[in-house]
This record gives sequence, C-alpha cells and structure tokens, in this order.
Amino acid sequence: MVARIRVTWPDGPVCGICFTTALRRRGSCPECGQDRLLPGRSTTGSDICRDCAGITTEMTCQGCGAEAERFRAGHCIRCVLRADLETLLRPLDPPDLRLKRLIGILANAERPESIYTWMRGAKAKELLTGLGTGDIELTHESFDALPESRAVEHLREMLIHHGMLPDRDRELAAFQRWLETRIQVLADTPHIQSPIEQFARWHHLKRLRTLSEAGKTPNTAVRSAKQEITESGKFLAWLDAEHGLTATSIGQAHINEYLAAGPSTRYTIRTFIIWLIKNKEIVRVEVPHRYAATKPGITQQQRTDLIAHLVESGEAPLRLRVAALILLLFGQPVGKIAALKCSDLHASPEGLYLSLGTVPALIPAQIAPMVWDYLHHRPNQRTANGTSEWLFPGSLSGQHIHADAMMSQLRALGIDLGGARNTTLRSLVQELPPTVVANTLGYSYQVIHRHNADAGTPMAGYADKGVKPRRR
Repeated sequence: MVARIRVTWPDGPVCGICFTTALRRRGSCPECGQDRLLPGRSTTGSDICRDCAGITTEMTCQGCGAEAERFRAGHCIRCVLRADLETLLRPLDPPDLRLKRLIGILANAERPESIYTWMRGAKAKELLTGLGTGDIELTHESFDALPESRAVEHLREMLIHHGMLPDRDRELAAFQRWLETRIQVLADTPHIQSPIEQFARWHHLKRLRTLSEAGKTPNTAVRSAKQEITESGKFLAWLDAEHGLTATSIGQAHINEYLAAGPSTRYTIRTFIIWLIKNKEIVRVEVPHRYAATKPGITQQQRTDLIAHLVESGEAPLRLRVAALILLLFGQPVGKIAALKCSDLHASPEGLYLSLGTVPALIPAQIAPMVWDYLHHRPNQRTANGTSEWLFPGSLSGQHIHADAMMSQLRALGIDLGGARNTTLRSLVQELPPTVVANTLGYSYQVIHRHNADAGTPMAGYADKGVKPRRR
C-alpha cells in the first residue's frame, strides 16, 4: 500500500504521517538560530526551520498565532481542543471557574492529541456534557451515583489531581460502594441481610475507617473484609436452607458440619462468629484457624540468584525490578508493595530507608541507587497523573497500580510470589529477633513467629543486607 502524499516540499513529496512527525520537531534551527518548528532538512541532514528549508506550507494557527500543524479549519490542536471543550462544558453558563480551569489544563496537556481522542469517546463525551449541563455536579456523591466505569473513575481522578474534587481514600470509597450493592443483594432475605449488614458496618467498615484515618487502607484489608462478609452470608444462607435457622441459633454442630463439607474459604466465617459471640448473639462456639498444610517456598540460593539478577540485569523494566527486590529483600505482600507511597522512602546520612512497619528498614547500598533512579523516572506521569504520590502509579490517574496487575507482571519474571515471600521471612528471622523483623516489616508477631518456626537456612550474599532497622 502506497502512502498518500500530503504536500511536496523542496526535498521531495511528504506523506501524511511524515508531515505530522515533521511538524512536531521543535528546537533551535542550526542555520538561523531561532527556536521554532524544524520541519525541514538541510543538505547535511539536520532539522531546520521552514524558512531556511524554503517550505511555503502555512504552519501558523489562525487562532493563537502559534507555529504548529493546522489541525482543523486553520487552527492548531490546542485551539480546537479548547473550543470543543468549551462547547461541551459551557463554563460561562452559568460561570464556573472550576470548569474554566479544567479546560485550560486539558488544552495545555503535553499531548493534546490524546486528550482530543479521549474526549471524542462516547462515554467521556457524555460525562463532559453532563458536567456542562449541570446534570453531573462536581461532587463525589454525584460521581458515585453514576454507573461504575473506567471513564467515570478516570475523570474523577483527573478532577481530584487538579484540585477540583477533594481527595479521599479510594479503597475505602470502593469498599463502601461494594457494601451497598452486597447488602441490596440480600434484600429478599432480611433474616440474613440484617446480621450481615451489622457485621459489615460495625466491624469491617469501622476498622477500615480507622485504617483510613491513619493513612493506611491496604488493598489486602479490603479484600479480606469482602471475603469475610461474602462467606458469612453464604454460611447463613446454608444454615437457613439446610436447617431453617438464623444467626442467633448457630451451634457448634452447625459449624463443624459446614466446615467439613466445603472448601477452606469457609473458615473465613471465624471473624463473623467471634463478632456474634462478643455481641452476645450466640453461645460460645469454636471456629479453628485454617493453616495451609504446606507453605510454598524457594531455596535460599534461588532467592539470592534472583536478587543478583535483578540488580545486575537491565532486561526487565526498572519498575518491576524495584518491586521484585522489595518482595525478595523485605518479604512484603504484593498488595502492600503496589500501595507504597513515595513518602515511604526516607533519605538519611546512613542511607535510604523504606517505611514498612513502625521502624524504617535500610535499603542495601548496592540497591539504593536503583530505587533513587526509579523514583525520579516513574511511569504514568501524565497531565492527569503528574506528581503522583504513589511509588508505583497506575494507568488510572490518581491511583497506584492494581495488585493483580503487579502480581501478573512479577510472575512473568519467573518469581514464585508466595515462595519468595516465605523464604525471605524465614531467612530474616534467622538473622534478627522475630520482634525486630515484625516491627520493621509491618507484620504481626504471630505471623513472624510462625515463620520463625518454619525457618531454614540463613541468608547469604546479597540477601544478608536485606533488613536493617534504623538505629535509634
């Protein structure tokens, strides 16, 4: 297929793609010294300005006067974008400085073409039109009332990032929306809905709000809450179907029967049962903890080899190498790694520290430069997501990378996630007291003591510098 010729310049015919590419080159012309577009080529192959190249094609916007490709009706992409946004958002009908500011931000984006493509999409156009007519107010409540979609969240995060909506705990907000839906699903069975709603609101929602106030609502805590609420609802549905009973009639025999007849996820009703007992809804019964019969692991040599490869090889993206090293050095769950903030890194005369628990952990000296380099070259730093607080920004503005996405990417590097974490923790408790490891890495004492009981060979090589708490 032969490319269609758009213009003919002194050095020959130019197709549409090459024309657009040429009009995006800007800099100091080596022949006249002026800073302007450099669409032409000199006899030596250097990029030069239109006048020096003898190009007569008009490249001045009729709207703003800037030297740029004429995108539509003699106007550049920024002028076209601004005009289309004003038509949709109607910032003067009635006057709204927030909408006017949003238009300015979008029109001045680094890549206005991507904003133009986005706003022409059906969902984005509908949302922008709604903001312009006032059908959608600039409040979280108004956005929450819309059907959930990536387009809604993308626009919401853009507005948050630029201060047109207040920031909020995204994990907590998502959990609250999920909870309302979950409770509504149980509306036809009020004898199940009532105890589940009370458990969800008084125990889990209260706990997540406490975590949120402390600035920490990890994805893992939200997932655990969802699973416990869902599984508790299933248990009450089983109790009703099999025995015609409600939550206040639960006995030990019912629990034993239910746990024996299904998968291990049924053991997650334990928190619900304990909550019922504490609230004097049922007599004391027992739901044992469920521990895996075997725990995955990798050898210490495999762990050391992985660390060395990640440090010395540049094959994988720096983002994944840094995330993998946090896993292999500090034994962190991937969900927690994905939700780390830039503010969790601290520099001191002793070196670079990472806050994972109550005591910051020292990042090994040979790895610290990688982390610093990554910190200053993080991906997904666009107009809608610039200066993100997240160490691992996601593709959706204002949010960190989703834990599932990071898990898939780390597995693609050949890392056994559970095995790597278990081996790391077992190794660390051989080098430091379990309480120090727990405080430094943010684990409970019970979890670390279980790994201490499973501990095998001590660390070696790179790994012997994995966890060093800050000296007090």
